[in-house]
Amino acid sequence: MRVGLFERRKIMGLTYADITLVNSIDVGMAQRGAMGNADIRQMTVSALVDSGAYMLTVDESIKRQLGLNVFEIREIELADGSRTECEIVGPVNLRFKNRQTACLALVLPGATEVLLGAIPMEDLDVLLDPKSQQLIVNPARPYIAGTKVK
Repeated sequence: MRVGLFERRKIMGLTYADITLVNSIDVGMAQRGAMGNADIRQMTVSALVDSGAYMLTVDESIKRQLGLNVFEIREIELADGSRTECEIVGPVNLRFKNRQTACLALVLPGATEVLLGAIPMEDLDVLLDPKSQQLIVNPARPYIAGTKVK
């Protein structure tokens, strides 16, 4: 029996969310009139919501398509315990429903899926609802994101 992607994700207990990734530098250039809004590089992707991951991760293809700048190289430890060096790129505007944040992204090697980690989730003020297996806007603040400062 062949199981579709949506059904497979539900069976496996994984949560995915559609997020839009936007080149923040392009947004700034468009605001200054240096380029048109239609030229802003952006894409909507299905991201694995991973509260165990630290930050947003993308692959090399997304980095290239969005034209993201490399800020630094970091050594990272992967889930299997192996270590590798990866690029930190950005800035990226990340949008989900009525929320948005600006962040950097870690570029993982190969054709890997996008991971939405704990730091951008916190800044978006969204929650992982395990019962419905959905990423949701914080119901305590449905219209405007909240942030803890202390």
